[in-house]
Amino acid sequence: MYAYCHPPKWLIDKYPSILPVDINTGNVRGFGSRRHYDFSSPDYLREALKISEIVAKRYGQHPSVIGWQTDNEIACHDTCHSGSEHAKLAFQQWCKNKYQDIDCLNSAWGTVFWSMEYQDFSQIELPILAVTETHPAHQLAYRRFSSDQVVHFHDEMIKVIRQHAPNRWVTHNFIPMADTQTDNYALAKNLDFVSYDNYPLGRSDLFFANAPAEKFKPYMRTGHPDYASYAFDQSRGISNQNFWIMEQQLGPVNWALHNPRPEKGMVRLWSWQAFAHGADCVCFFRWRQAPFAQEQMHAGIKRNDNSPAQAWHEVEQLHAEMQQFSLKMGSKVTAKVAIVTGTLNQWVTEIEIQGTSYSHLEVEFSYYSALRQLGVAVDFISTEDDLSNYDMVVAPCLPIVSQAFVEKCKASHAHFIFGPRSGAKTDELSLAPNLGPGLLQQLIPIKVLTTETIRPDCSETMTFNDKQYESSRWREELEINADITVLASDASDSPMVVQKDNVSYIATLTCDQFLQDLFEVIAEKVGVNTIRLAKDMRIMQRDNLTFIFNYSGNTLTFPTEAAEKLGRFVVGKAELAPYDVAVIEHQ
Repeated sequence: MYAYCHPPKWLIDKYPSILPVDINTGNVRGFGSRRHYDFSSPDYLREALKISEIVAKRYGQHPSVIGWQTDNEIACHDTCHSGSEHAKLAFQQWCKNKYQDIDCLNSAWGTVFWSMEYQDFSQIELPILAVTETHPAHQLAYRRFSSDQVVHFHDEMIKVIRQHAPNRWVTHNFIPMADTQTDNYALAKNLDFVSYDNYPLGRSDLFFANAPAEKFKPYMRTGHPDYASYAFDQSRGISNQNFWIMEQQLGPVNWALHNPRPEKGMVRLWSWQAFAHGADCVCFFRWRQAPFAQEQMHAGIKRNDNSPAQAWHEVEQLHAEMQQFSLKMGSKVTAKVAIVTGTLNQWVTEIEIQGTSYSHLEVEFSYYSALRQLGVAVDFISTEDDLSNYDMVVAPCLPIVSQAFVEKCKASHAHFIFGPRSGAKTDELSLAPNLGPGLLQQLIPIKVLTTETIRPDCSETMTFNDKQYESSRWREELEINADITVLASDASDSPMVVQKDNVSYIATLTCDQFLQDLFEVIAEKVGVNTIRLAKDMRIMQRDNLTFIFNYSGNTLTFPTEAAEKLGRFVVGKAELAPYDVAVIEHQ
């Protein structure tokens, strides 16, 4: 089904309204590359399902076809949103279905502000191309609508495949979750499992584009030690089971801001890291470097003259190592710590920026990285998921919460850690009527009186356990009572981190060291094991195997005592060479 993302020229000529409209310029995004279709185009949906049916009927029960991949990197290249007439009409109908009555919409959105009341659903425009910012509730509704359009398109594909290809699995190859601008849990719901396209260097170059050279350069040819696993654990989370790597980077790519080559050993390391975090299969892209077209600078296992590239030898080594022990397909990763995530959090923080140095993605990654630097396995869950298996539940940013989620928290034995902004908004992106953290006041009785955002180079200090740390970018003024324990305060003695029973609230953005130290204290309290290793060493357990990774250019040694407690090395040894991997089989 890969042909979906490349509508041919004859189809565009026949149905030009298939092309999407750029929401930033209002211009049609033309033919000539890929993903040039509008999810709201009825013509494209009809034609896409037609070819789906033809191909599924032809190959659906072929004995050599074991499964199906839908589309390719759906919603890539900022294609979730379109400003087309089709999108506008579909959005108007979506609003009518959701709110039923135009007065209900006006009330829910608060359109009285700036004289934005509507008399009829047909008056509603898309929230784009305005003089200044459009109504935040309008923007949130449009993002929800756009996500629903993507999910509907994808689900219709799946229905056709399942009708004509019984007893075959269906998957899709996701890009980083934040880039889809789509509810990934909904997108994955009807798949058998999720796949992911892993490009640690290209993606790191984009993700850390503003990082200073002294922080970025050590990982320029490896990717950050936690970046690939961040995506792996998210993939496992939205799939609610193991996942595949459908595309694994093999060398320089062609699409990032800069495209360095991987250090020797990294293709092997990334592959083992994927297996450690729950991959059941790793596929490499591509076999041979294409000598023409847009991806000719994208490396493969073979060069375009058919000679083996460096990755060839690493894949051979990986294959040989896999014969030395049994990694059971389907064996699980078990985590006692979860991060609550969701695209809704991302949408809210992108719509209401408030401070340009606040990035939802960076905040969530910093919390994740701090846990991984403590050797803690992490699941990513949504607010809809079961909490009963976790001892720690961390919500780096959860601006909209439901009463149902609060009830789950009340019934859970876990310790909850909420980051700033949590519970601050209603479902329609208005201020919580009882002040932040809104409904979470049922768990921890505090109030957010004011919120300030400050420049990252104007950070302040806070004290925790007699040590000083950074308080920066996003800071909240809290009202607390005598029942609340203050864990950290700033220089003016204002509480920055507070706790009551099994709930902690962090009222500021902070530094990596603080998050590690706080999480370590809480993990010890609830019985979650942690381990402090060298800065660029990571460990991960899957089933009866512990994997050790060295992201450093130096030789690092895994503690002998810890290794002896676990079992015997079946790959490598305690002393890991630069960019090396070791595997311990438990006794």
